[in-house]
Amino acid sequence: MAAPMEEGSRDPLPVVLVVLTVATGLVDAISVLGLGRVFTANMTGNVVFFGFAVGGARGFEAPRYIVALAAFLAGAALGGVLGNTLSGSTRRRWLLTAAVVEFALLGVAAVVAIGYDIESLAPTAKLYALIILTALAMGLRNATVRQLRVPDLTTTVLTLTLTGLAADSSIAGGGNLHWGRRLAAVLSILVGAIIGTVLVITTGLSLPLLVTGLCVLIATAAYALHPASRIVAGKGDR
Repeated sequence: MAAPMEEGSRDPLPVVLVVLTVATGLVDAISVLGLGRVFTANMTGNVVFFGFAVGGARGFEAPRYIVALAAFLAGAALGGVLGNTLSGSTRRRWLLTAAVVEFALLGVAAVVAIGYDIESLAPTAKLYALIILTALAMGLRNATVRQLRVPDLTTTVLTLTLTGLAADSSIAGGGNLHWGRRLAAVLSILVGAIIGTVLVITTGLSLPLLVTGLCVLIATAAYALHPASRIVAGKGDR
């Protein structure tokens, strides 16, 4: 059974996911601007870019997208294993474990990024190591958030969020369902992308990678202090 929350407390998990969405914007800026037009958080973009590369468009390198997709899938598989392994333990333990792993991957990436040139995308070994590490982290994140089943807060993809925002609006005859949450998701990834762009342009990749990892770890650790984190992770989170 789930541990009861203290009277008057409210589960702040959506707020945590909004912070993680900001972190996604940071990762998008890091990967697109610093790793040669490749996404390591948004796999829809990679599939499209891979199609461009296969079709012969200049500036699109198929190996980058293949590596990103493979690493993302591996990270998602790891997230699934982690969720299943820790099913029955508290949500606090599960989410902290996932956050620590994600922070570790991004921290290693920050170290790898030292000496990496975003203009020439060299050395190549560092380029692919950064793609793999960040895609692993985001695959893990996506699998974990997916198991939480919080509506309109996937932390990475906004297409359905924007669709819901318009389709459920009063203009369309809807009841503005979750409009605040949906708008927060859109603005969060926008803010993250802006901050990430400024950091990448002015400092390179190491600092934004470290900032991203810290955002994830601090937000999750703060949630772990709340009574809601004592909920047992079970079928409702898978």
